[in-house]
Amino acid sequence: MNKLLATYFDRRMLFIFLNGIASGFPWVIIGSAMTLWLKDAGLTRTAIGFFGSVFAVYSINWMWAPLLDRVKIPFLTKKLGQRRSWLLLLQALLLILIISISFTDPTKSLFWVSLLAISVAVVSSTQDIVIDAYRIDVMDLDEHDKLPATAAMATSGWWVGYGFLGAVALYLSDFGNSWDGVYLLISVFVIGFMAVTLALNEPESQREKTQQNAQKNYENLLGGHDFWQRFSAWVLTTIVEPLKDFFVRFGKTALIILAFIMLFKIGEAFLGRMSLVFYKEIGFTTGEIATYSKLVGSTLTIIFSIVASVITVHYGLVRGLMISGIAMASTNLIFAYMAYVGADTTVFAAAILLDNFTAAFSTVAFVAFISHLTNRAYTATQYALMASAGNFGRTVFASGSGLLVDGLDGDWITFFIITAAMVIPSLLMLWWIGRRFRSLFE
Repeated sequence: MNKLLATYFDRRMLFIFLNGIASGFPWVIIGSAMTLWLKDAGLTRTAIGFFGSVFAVYSINWMWAPLLDRVKIPFLTKKLGQRRSWLLLLQALLLILIISISFTDPTKSLFWVSLLAISVAVVSSTQDIVIDAYRIDVMDLDEHDKLPATAAMATSGWWVGYGFLGAVALYLSDFGNSWDGVYLLISVFVIGFMAVTLALNEPESQREKTQQNAQKNYENLLGGHDFWQRFSAWVLTTIVEPLKDFFVRFGKTALIILAFIMLFKIGEAFLGRMSLVFYKEIGFTTGEIATYSKLVGSTLTIIFSIVASVITVHYGLVRGLMISGIAMASTNLIFAYMAYVGADTTVFAAAILLDNFTAAFSTVAFVAFISHLTNRAYTATQYALMASAGNFGRTVFASGSGLLVDGLDGDWITFFIITAAMVIPSLLMLWWIGRRFRSLFE
């Protein structure tokens, strides 16, 4: 226990936490704040649900993740290193996009709002690739036992970015600011993220040596060294080799791993996508939503994430995931009860307490699980591949959450019961994975 607690005082953990904030903040921009802005603009629940499909970008960012493992940005990489240079560039783009959104109005230019939201999703999902790779790379190979702690710090930071900074956005709106003004004000947070990036230490890595060896092997395989053969070898090394390594290491079980990752948190995603609409419809004010859902919820998640890392280390990754998955699904039933009793702040507080504990538990175990499966030579690519599978389930499938509620004629009780049952297929897959690769997780 003392060893685990000492881990959290490692300076690297602070930067992982701060990067987590930077990762969670864009979800305010195109998530909670945008949802309420669109609702105030008069869009239907179905339209709001489908607007959330912009998050589908997070499910395909593995397609360009290999470039972040391989491509160096001129001048910046030499000054800052490969991870930090990409991070600084992406955050500068994010700042420009958020300011641009503040000059739009969804009642008059929904197309431009959608286009900018998609652009934010592209930049943010690319930023996540770098942040996740940095979190894994900054820890030494013999520190794999610290992965749950890094996952806890990343999760805590994400919820500060999404929850606390999201609460700021909601409070600014509740105090009479227009949504375009809110967006302009909160864009200043990105400047703080850029300052953190400049303060980071670039992690040491053997990635380049491994890539050079693979490049030479492919050049020899292609039988020559002219421009096109070198270019083909570069493409194979950059794009094919990381994916090949993943599927060779896990064989056919790789597909089951990706399916598990895709489905594990889908019920939570369905609930999360419609939660703000649900709170509004049963009678809570925007201020109450900000207090309970954002401030209280995020504070609890930060605390519970640390607790979750201790539990995960004790029970192991697979058993920790199994327990957290069952608990996560069970808490969805609390929301069904809240739909029955209405806008009761006591029930709301209890639901937030339980939901944030199970969400933190499942997320920490989940992040540590997929971090453990990566090859350090291809960190960005392989983590992005697995994280993208998870994001696919949470974004593409959950984009129909509003349609499901409308199809149930606003029957929130049945909706939440259905979301609780969604975890069952993934838990069966997890049981199989644990049996197939028992030694890997011991």
